[in-house]
Amino acid sequence: MRLLLVEDDDHVAAALSAVLAKHGFDVVHARSGEEALQALLPAANAGKEPFAVVLLDLGLPDQDGYQVCGKMRKITATPVIMVTARADVRSRIHGLNLGADDYVVKPYDTGELLARIHAVSRRTPAGEEPGQAAETVHRLGRLTIELPTRRVSVDDETVQLTRKEFDLLALLAQRPGVVFGREQIISEVWQTSWEGTGRTLEVHVASLRGKLGMPALIETVRGVGYSLVVPSAHPGP
Repeated sequence: MRLLLVEDDDHVAAALSAVLAKHGFDVVHARSGEEALQALLPAANAGKEPFAVVLLDLGLPDQDGYQVCGKMRKITATPVIMVTARADVRSRIHGLNLGADDYVVKPYDTGELLARIHAVSRRTPAGEEPGQAAETVHRLGRLTIELPTRRVSVDDETVQLTRKEFDLLALLAQRPGVVFGREQIISEVWQTSWEGTGRTLEVHVASLRGKLGMPALIETVRGVGYSLVVPSAHPGP
């Protein structure tokens, strides 16, 4: 599995690359945002296995890490995990809005990092297993979710979601009003039982509420999980 490591500190990169190599990763190291963007271009990957994951440190010498993440999304759909020292939810949501799939906060445990890498690198999105007979379009009041094209719209206006945000929304939309347990959501969307993913789930829910402009769309059931509340057919006053 090829992995693009974007890290300007050579000592940190060398130590992390050694750990990742022991777990089967072929690591390509980029020391700046520009070097990382060049590494993702099709011309740089001709005849090579596509990158499975980008591990993006936000503290880069040449460009703001958030800007680099946004630029990456314009040239590749490869999952991006941000590495940040910022622990506040607002910073995490900003990264997810730019197209990041997940994040780890420094200092992080190596086991945590590996769990997140394996979770985002899985290619089969939740709710799209081969042979599954399911409704392909969910129309829920002002909200429309098109599974084949992975398009989401509110009042016919397209809303750009990350892959995991879409998977989470599509899962809840399967059974509006039914409470999905946190463990079930994490298992189906992130395809892992690793309990540390719970915080990532909270951030994705907050991001979805903001992007869709419907704070009450996803209801938190304390101590249990989340459910999707069918929105009204018309915007409120």
